[in-house]
Amino acid sequence: MNTKLRCLLLDDELPGLTYLKMLCEQLPELEVVKAFNSPDIFLKEVPNLDFDLCILDIEMPAMNGLHVANLLQGKPVIFVTAYKEFAAEAFDLDAIDYVRKPVKKERLQQAIQKAVSRISKSSSAKNFVQLNTDKGKALLFFDQVGYIKTSDSDSRDKTVQLLDGTILTLKNISFEKLLEVLPSDQFSRVNKKELVAIKSVHFFSHDEITTSIPQPSGKPLVLTLSESYRQEFIGKVRV
Repeated sequence: MNTKLRCLLLDDELPGLTYLKMLCEQLPELEVVKAFNSPDIFLKEVPNLDFDLCILDIEMPAMNGLHVANLLQGKPVIFVTAYKEFAAEAFDLDAIDYVRKPVKKERLQQAIQKAVSRISKSSSAKNFVQLNTDKGKALLFFDQVGYIKTSDSDSRDKTVQLLDGTILTLKNISFEKLLEVLPSDQFSRVNKKELVAIKSVHFFSHDEITTSIPQPSGKPLVLTLSESYRQEFIGKVRV
């Protein structure tokens, strides 16, 4: 499961592209899906790629980055270029940021933070939240969360099991705070130590929930439904 912004890179100069890719791979918010040095190949492959953000050079032969951005149908774009004269056109395209070459890691980090902020604030794209984990900042995509429980090693932390089996440790966060950032219609607290994604519920009884989440034993995960949270849970699963 991907917990980062999935990013495509485009720069016709291979040394610049290699350097940009190296910088991006050092940023915990990013996963580089693919790097391109040809606008034509980039546009040919884009329809088959799953991505959230593009980082584009502007000055390229045959087709510049501004034209490429126009063809991306509103996908968030960060421009990187050695030329300052394209700035006005870039922002006319509603670019997230305009980073001058040579690109510095701190400046790129600033641009990526703008991207995270814009995407998370967009109601149509609000399908994740950025949280602190034991491995740094991560993007928790709502539709990939199976359930969340209090960490066995530290009650201040929470353990997330994703639908693909990935385990994440969220650092120093309460269930109350989690429920503020998770979609209320998609998640429900079921007892003092656990909350579940409604989509993971297979069937339930008065005091027990059987999920569709497989455990190492091969059996499905079973949760206790406590009286304190029963009414709220039933209200969310009732059709």
